[in-house]
Amino acid sequence: MIIAFDDTDSRNTGMCTTYLGALLFEELQQYGPITDDPLLIRLNPTIPYKTRGNAAVALQIETSKPEEVISHVIGRVENFAQFQDENTNPGVVFIRPEQFESCRTELANFFLETVQQVIPIDRAKEIIARNKIEARGYKNGRGLIGALAACGAVLAGQWDYTYELLAYRQPDNWGTLRRVNEKSIWEADNVTYPETWDNVDVANNMVVCVPHSVDPVLYGIRGKNKDTIRKAANMILGEAIERSLLYRTNQGTDMHLIPASFIEDLQDLHSYTIELKVTTVPHTIEGGHTFFKAADKKDKNIDCAAFEPTKNFRELVRKLIPGDLVILSGSMKDGTLNLEKLEIKRLEPKFELVNPTCPSCGKRMKSAGKNQGYRCRNCKTTASEPEIIEIPRDIEIGIYEVPPCARRHLSMPLIRKEQNSYIHPSR
Repeated sequence: MIIAFDDTDSRNTGMCTTYLGALLFEELQQYGPITDDPLLIRLNPTIPYKTRGNAAVALQIETSKPEEVISHVIGRVENFAQFQDENTNPGVVFIRPEQFESCRTELANFFLETVQQVIPIDRAKEIIARNKIEARGYKNGRGLIGALAACGAVLAGQWDYTYELLAYRQPDNWGTLRRVNEKSIWEADNVTYPETWDNVDVANNMVVCVPHSVDPVLYGIRGKNKDTIRKAANMILGEAIERSLLYRTNQGTDMHLIPASFIEDLQDLHSYTIELKVTTVPHTIEGGHTFFKAADKKDKNIDCAAFEPTKNFRELVRKLIPGDLVILSGSMKDGTLNLEKLEIKRLEPKFELVNPTCPSCGKRMKSAGKNQGYRCRNCKTTASEPEIIEIPRDIEIGIYEVPPCARRHLSMPLIRKEQNSYIHPSR
């Protein structure tokens, strides 16, 4: 049986859908073995009504007591979900083995859609009703979307994945200042990077694997190799943990990015990868946000932004000039493309006007006066026009990313890519 749930947490009062997953992973084994990795599925990161990280959880269990399993899961959801928050609308879905094949294609497609698109609640409810899927939606039932998508991730089979080990605090410590030895995190990262990533942000001297919200998570270690992730977690010192769980996840896969050719195809609340040509000099406004315009092959322009939280990534963006050919990745909001990754395909030559060089002595001439050209004081040679020289660009061809402190769950760290072109991973 597949069990999936979503939308049990709250931005304000805490909890975490993954914590409920870890709790049920332990408790449900009294009814039978969990048969595969628990799944942590991140959905469309631009959804404005997400509770926090827009994550759903799925577990698979082999059991002869399905009704008891269903009753146990519903009881735990009703006990832990933050119903007092108006934005918390839990959903729970159960797929029995005999339904796997009849639902597989539709739910696998639905999984991808929820990562890239905006899905109405009624769409999920219609799929549930038509396929006679057992489900429970609370309040407006928005969590049914994520729960159904997590079921689809189980049934989809092959998709790019990484892992994250989440360690959870003792309940008495929830809501208090986290006590973690930061030096041990830096040491763990030094030993396990690049097989684990986003533990720290070297450029900004920050620990990023420890959250600051009121949820039960103490820290999360991301990577591709299970043993290396566990090794890193075992090196971290701090307050006692209640439990931990290693999830298989679509984090760090770029699954949310939709390839696009033209600006007219871009929609708000969706994320894209698109090749454009820079058309204006980037400028920074009060607050530190940096903007520029770029055009597609139809010469249609769009505003592009590197916001203040992207830190040193903005320094790269400010070095762009009109004519640079770039591939931009990011999300659309209010008609602006918010950048999370940038590939420079071609750099436009940059020129500067300077005083001409004297052909006799090789020194720069001086101005002879307004509208009187230039003259070498030593050799008395003259020139009527300034010299045009090419200025080296303080930037390279290649791919750049926002720093770990600003990275979205779904964004693929460049350290995961294997290629021969220039690559500039952010540390």
